[in-house]
Amino acid sequence: MLSKKNKNRDRNITHFLYVLPNLLLYSILSVVPIVLGLYYSFTDWNGISKKYNIIGLANYAKILSDKRFRKAVIFNLRYAGMLIICIMILAVILGLLLNSKVRGQNAYRAIYFFPACISMLTIGLIANYIFFQGVPSIGKSLGIVALQKNILSNRSLAIYGILVTNVWKSVAIPTVLVISALQTIPKEITEAATVDGASSWQRFWRITVPYILPILSIIFVLVLKEGLMIYDLIMALTSGGPAGATESITLSIYRLGFEDSKFGYAISEAMLVAIIIAIISVIQIRFTDKRKIYD
Repeated sequence: MLSKKNKNRDRNITHFLYVLPNLLLYSILSVVPIVLGLYYSFTDWNGISKKYNIIGLANYAKILSDKRFRKAVIFNLRYAGMLIICIMILAVILGLLLNSKVRGQNAYRAIYFFPACISMLTIGLIANYIFFQGVPSIGKSLGIVALQKNILSNRSLAIYGILVTNVWKSVAIPTVLVISALQTIPKEITEAATVDGASSWQRFWRITVPYILPILSIIFVLVLKEGLMIYDLIMALTSGGPAGATESITLSIYRLGFEDSKFGYAISEAMLVAIIIAIISVIQIRFTDKRKIYD
């Protein structure tokens, strides 16, 4: 008979062999590109040539004085902030409504979840046609001057056209997460609060919010990442225009690397953005972790 030590060793080897394929794929597709990207961020590589020079922190120093990058960061932070507020508020409202007993509940869930099944690029192309043809035609028919112009051609308003489209596409998954969190709230607590005379607002703020706070934290990080990494929707709607008013960080990185042949500099910007997302995510998770309810 095998000893206990040998059995444990065989079990560990078996577990390792099961994990090995995923570990190899993750290393090849994620870890290796990150390490290579970090290396090339210290070079002046143009993305094609076999020859390049190690320039140390010169790329990162240049970023600090790059007006284009600073403008893109301001746009992304502003956009991500608005996206987080809109999606989190709508997700909670829709979650509360769809979690309640209403007629046609399944139909409503299918309707709001439908955009999540379509790719972001397809959504962008559809929205582009709506803003370019549909809305102006409606404005002319109704005699509303404000609707007769394409909102995406306005430097001040283009960001809101992108925002509305993104919210419509992305609110479904957060809503599902909120619904799942709402279903974990013990009914006994809610019923006891109702008997004690707590108002709907008090029950929401004192019971519902603490229970869904961990999910809201996850939604915050996911939406923050989406807001800072937005690319395909902007390409489909405005291509960064008008006059660079909606050029995001990712679009700037793409153009630097593949249009301007500044691959090393583009990677250094990508690394900096990844660090920013990581720092904000850690702060948010720690902040909400202190306020959530533990079972």
